[in-house]
Amino acid sequence: MKFLLKQLEEGRKPFMPGGKLERLHPLYEANDTFLFTPSEVTHGAPHVRDAIDIKRTMIMVVLALIPAVLFGIWNAGYQFNMVNQTGDTGMIANLIQGAMIVMPIILVSYLVGGLWEVAFAIVRKHPINEGFLVTGLLFPLTLPPTVPLWQVAVGISFGVVIGKEVFGGTGFNVLNPALTARAFLFFAYPINLSGDQVWTKVDSAMNSIQGFTGATPLAIAAQVPAGGDVLAALHQADYAGFDWMRMFFGTIGGSIGETSALACLIGAVILILSGVGSWRIMAGSVLGLFAAATLLNLLPGEHFKAFTQLPFHYHMVMGSFAFGTVFMATDPVSSAASTAGKWIYGFLIGVLIVIIRVANPAYPEGVMLAILFMNVMAPLIDHIVVQSHIRQRKNYLRKFSYAKG
Repeated sequence: MKFLLKQLEEGRKPFMPGGKLERLHPLYEANDTFLFTPSEVTHGAPHVRDAIDIKRTMIMVVLALIPAVLFGIWNAGYQFNMVNQTGDTGMIANLIQGAMIVMPIILVSYLVGGLWEVAFAIVRKHPINEGFLVTGLLFPLTLPPTVPLWQVAVGISFGVVIGKEVFGGTGFNVLNPALTARAFLFFAYPINLSGDQVWTKVDSAMNSIQGFTGATPLAIAAQVPAGGDVLAALHQADYAGFDWMRMFFGTIGGSIGETSALACLIGAVILILSGVGSWRIMAGSVLGLFAAATLLNLLPGEHFKAFTQLPFHYHMVMGSFAFGTVFMATDPVSSAASTAGKWIYGFLIGVLIVIIRVANPAYPEGVMLAILFMNVMAPLIDHIVVQSHIRQRKNYLRKFSYAKG
């Protein structure tokens, strides 16, 4: 490592101001700081001495995503081999097939998004932020395995440029860039991002399964009429029964990284123990989901959609609730920052998820829209919390002055 550090230091001069490669300094700086801790310190107060910097924070999020990535690769291969009746559903075969499906999506996301990051860094003459390590991985995990690669490129471009860079770059964005990219693709190319035929890769050469459809649990629940048994409909689905344990482990069709609540739970433990992810936001989302689902369960099922009778614990393992709550809602830039604000922010996300799922017949999944809406509301929540603290302090000082006088 000392040899590598020496080589980097010797090659620094051409990239410094006045050097021949001055405009490419962000590329050199990104490579240098990715491998080693920067030796520079802040030039003005305040100074904070801490072992955690942005690079280590983002790498910790990437590490927390590994369980979801590995399971997503395996599940994409498992679903392909099972639906296409290849006759080989062993773990190795599933991983190989899944890697052939998922890795191109991840690589395109990193390549195209990385080019945009470098371009803006060079033009604006600022360092390349490590935040893209997370965005470039989060975005493909929110996509179905059948998504065209050109749409991956378009989506990540929109997320990086419109969702982040137009606001000034990492740290200034109002919306989560990965969710912004996902929302753009969903509304621009809905056929490729939703429906019964986008969740499992199908070999078009196999005529016997050209008519394959694989509705998601949320889509099935949304279609049950008033007075129907929503749990029976889930358990007796034509393609595969969706019982709670199966949805918890994630051996179902869906977006690449979102099907397994277990993998997301492992990621949540890593983020909480490392102090990177806010447990208050996660807990608030669960409480909000519980409150909204429980209140809807009190409605008479014969007069309202059967979806209103879906138990709280089913909402938790269906769709992208676990993935969105752990990795998207806790984004430190676009979420609430105050302690009380994090509870409120997370709680309202959970409530909105249930409302959107149940009330909107055209969009049974509500996680993406709920988080994006609360991203916009997060500054207002923090403002209200701060103003409340100011009023409390003024009242305390007024009472203290009166008692002393």
